[in-house]
Amino acid sequence: MEPNQEPQPRRLIAVDTAAAAPPASHPGPEQRVAELTEGLYALLAEAVDDPRQWHRLLDASATLWRYSGGNVALLMMQMAQRGTVQPTLVAGYKEWERHGRYVLKGEHALFVIAPRTARITESEVGASDVRDKPLTEPGDGKNRSRIVGWRGQAVFDVSQTEGEPLLVPTSRPNELPPDPQAREQLWESLTAVARQARYNLVVSDSQSGFADGFTDHARRLISVGSWLDLDDRVATLAHELAHASLHVPGDGIGALYGRSAEHRGLAEIEAESVAYVVLRAHGIDRGPQSAAYLASWADAVLEAEADSILRCSKERKPMSRIDIAKSTLGRVTSVAKTILETTSPPGFGGRLGLVSPTLCQGLAKNARQVPNNLEVTTMNPNHRTTFVEGWIT
Repeated sequence: MEPNQEPQPRRLIAVDTAAAAPPASHPGPEQRVAELTEGLYALLAEAVDDPRQWHRLLDASATLWRYSGGNVALLMMQMAQRGTVQPTLVAGYKEWERHGRYVLKGEHALFVIAPRTARITESEVGASDVRDKPLTEPGDGKNRSRIVGWRGQAVFDVSQTEGEPLLVPTSRPNELPPDPQAREQLWESLTAVARQARYNLVVSDSQSGFADGFTDHARRLISVGSWLDLDDRVATLAHELAHASLHVPGDGIGALYGRSAEHRGLAEIEAESVAYVVLRAHGIDRGPQSAAYLASWADAVLEAEADSILRCSKERKPMSRIDIAKSTLGRVTSVAKTILETTSPPGFGGRLGLVSPTLCQGLAKNARQVPNNLEVTTMNPNHRTTFVEGWIT
């Protein structure tokens, strides 16, 4: 039997409590949001300096229309840092798994800014306040939530995944000849949007100046020129719907940078940007027709910035060109989303989670004919099935 060994004394290590903590391997929530916000501001500054960037933002917004303008810009920026692929359809890691697709090994997450919410109970606010005010935030009538901060939420683009075949939107509208029936359906959907907004729509020979249409807020009237062909009529109605939503008397947000009658140019850019996004989401490229409006984008923003500085006071702080660009992008994408929720373009609007896995798989496996602005993503992430005259090839 071996002799018993004496136990070794335990060594103590002194810890300097005043020393700095080791750097975190990943940024914290506040740092993540700060970095995303800084990147967003840099992209918006670039969009003012280079109007072509505004077009790219609108193109991405047409694909990712269910996302806010700021998050569209963030997704576009992060994907551009990784290569030339544009974001088309994004979801969280678990959401992709529920739809039969899996994030490829080595892929890094994209981040969007999402709210952190907390529940408000009846004990936290006066009972009369709860009873008398409409609940505009999520809740069950007794409890509701409020935004208490912001966080970075990790998502992955479809190009970072593999698995079940899936129809996804492309960025190539107008590859097929125009479909008159689809244009008629879009016209009917846009007239439904006008009715929901309680505006009367008329197709008339009357004209306001040289415009193809006009909006009369006082009379709750939208007029579209009867001399227009179907494509131009659809585009004009989408443009006027933006005016009806954004440029009403008492527009508080627009007034912050003098957007009303003094800056008709910026108002026209907002309206035409909405029309551009709506039509492109439906596979219609109005780039050449919209060019005359959108060419003056940067000049209109700079003019609004100068006006904001002249109008500043103790109560009204001046807005920078980045503030104005951010506001304009947010207004455009918000109104476009409202319209597209009624017109229901093909695709998912960038959010996979709003469609059931069964429907996604059924679309990809069973559909023989698909719209010209959709394509199939297959098991092989480096291969994309394309379409000729609407058929899978």
